[in-house]
Amino acid sequence: MAAMLSIENLTKRRRSRVILSDVTFRAEPGRVTGFLGPNGAGKSSTLRILLGLDRAGGGRALVNGRPYRELRSPLRTVGAVLDGSGAHRSRTARAHLSWVASSNGIPRRRVGEVLDLVGLADAGRTRVGRYSLGMGQRLGLAAALLGEPEALVLDEPVNGLDPEGIRWLRRLLRAHADAGGTVLLSSHLMGEVAEIADDLVVISGGRIAAAGPLLEVTAGHASLEDAFFTLTGGAAHRADGGSR
Repeated sequence: MAAMLSIENLTKRRRSRVILSDVTFRAEPGRVTGFLGPNGAGKSSTLRILLGLDRAGGGRALVNGRPYRELRSPLRTVGAVLDGSGAHRSRTARAHLSWVASSNGIPRRRVGEVLDLVGLADAGRTRVGRYSLGMGQRLGLAAALLGEPEALVLDEPVNGLDPEGIRWLRRLLRAHADAGGTVLLSSHLMGEVAEIADDLVVISGGRIAAAGPLLEVTAGHASLEDAFFTLTGGAAHRADGGSR
């Protein structure tokens, strides 16, 4: 059974500001879970806590019942894309991935495999500083896939991808879930989420506004977008801005 991601009663504050309030949901094996919310709603804070990059004031974020920091082989359990590729601009994609593989005990052969998988085989020896935004996203995905992880946690992974790239990513994530893997996908592109998600989690103002199967969350609404704006306060959240 692939990793289950479990968020349990997370709370977080910055001084007097509430970032997260009793946030609880799960992303299960064999399913794609879409994680939606307006900017500043708490999506990125939740994902950073899940991946051990930030601390909660209360509650827990677990991978198969354990905090991320306690995983023996993190990249073999969870592959993540947050804030781009994480590669230094002066390094080549192949050098970056080789370092990541070595640091996690992953065979070097996987570097070539994932570069081919994400469509960067011909650009593996190009310095990352010369990459387009979409190529950087593909490199981030390559790093996430290095350990053949059970779960994928992706924050805005289609940013910078062209229509062909978006279609390719959709198929990749669907195949991962269909093979028993877990996918937690945060995105502002509701049309894409509606195409691929089995389950939805909608967060607004640091609180869960809705969670459940896609058809259940969107029941009674003309579209996912309509449901989203109803659940998050409508026009007040239509203008993008601020942190997530």
